Amino acid sequence: MIKSIIGNIDFVESLRGKKATYILAMSNTATANIEGITQAGIPGQIYLTPTLDSEFLCSGEVRSLEDVAKTPKGVPTPALITRAVHLLNPFSNIELLDLGIEVKPKLEYFKIHNMQIEPSKSIVEGANIDAMAVFQKGLVFGQAYELKDDYLILAESVPSGTTTATATALALGYKCREMFSSSFKEVPNSIRDTTINKALENISKEDDLFSVLSKVADNMLVFYAGVILGLNNKLKVILAGGTQMACILLIVNAVLKTMEAEFETSNLSLCTTKWVYDDKNSDIKALLEMLDFKLNAYYADFDFALSSHPALKLYDSGEAKEGVGAGAALAYGFLNGQDKKTITEKIESFLG
Repeated sequence: MIKSIIGNIDFVESLRGKKATYILAMSNTATANIEGITQAGIPGQIYLTPTLDSEFLCSGEVRSLEDVAKTPKGVPTPALITRAVHLLNPFSNIELLDLGIEVKPKLEYFKIHNMQIEPSKSIVEGANIDAMAVFQKGLVFGQAYELKDDYLILAESVPSGTTTATATALALGYKCREMFSSSFKEVPNSIRDTTINKALENISKEDDLFSVLSKVADNMLVFYAGVILGLNNKLKVILAGGTQMACILLIVNAVLKTMEAEFETSNLSLCTTKWVYDDKNSDIKALLEMLDFKLNAYYADFDFALSSHPALKLYDSGEAKEGVGAGAALAYGFLNGQDKKTITEKIESFLG
């Protein structure tokens, strides 16, 4: 039910029956306002996606809008998958990271770490992030974090995040233009390529690593890179996501190179969905093989073959693919005795 992308299966098997704290990083980048670049949410209200995802995940309700975020084609948010697993076998804790969102979620009793970061600008004009400050906030958060459970799942909800991730990895010198996934089945390459090319034009030879990140990244990428280095392998961690999480690791890799530092990663892993792993338009394995450190990475072998719901079938045809930690949530479900049928039925119950 859980398969290796790179590394071996032992790390994830060691988590069987164990409990996790789930952290969702929420962030907005104005890159998502570029028409046609993302379908991670409702046209004209894409900025609400992280807010709605966090509300639904935590409470089972969407409070800042009337309905769960769906793409124009009717693909429901992957938050449904993560919520379904959480109901069947709850995460011990859900915590939220506010890394610059336009609208705060309407939630009580849930721990929301407000990191005092502004939403980032469009990478076309320059993202205008103080990347060093955001990175240091992540570093401090990681160093100080006290885990109450067996392991930590780090997830994200950042519309247009694969575009900013692609631009970031390219700007850092990785040869990876065709390796990043998209929320679309048919990737809007002309819009995306134009956006990325314009972003890369803002980079100059004088820019150091953090100047580059300030121009082309998003807050989540930079913050989580800091968190990983701050945690420094002291906790078992699953990066919950696909190519965006790979980009975070590429940033970590670049930081380590700049510092000429060694880094122990035996407790660090990544887990994504089968939809990302099978995606013909991206290559998560190749991205992870660019790292100079070892990593265990997995995908949850789950699809909607057992469902007849047309909205869910869109996932199997290549839409959406990942988000809100769906892959790691499915793996968490499998590690705690859930099966494909039970999870599918629970997800279907949200859609009526």
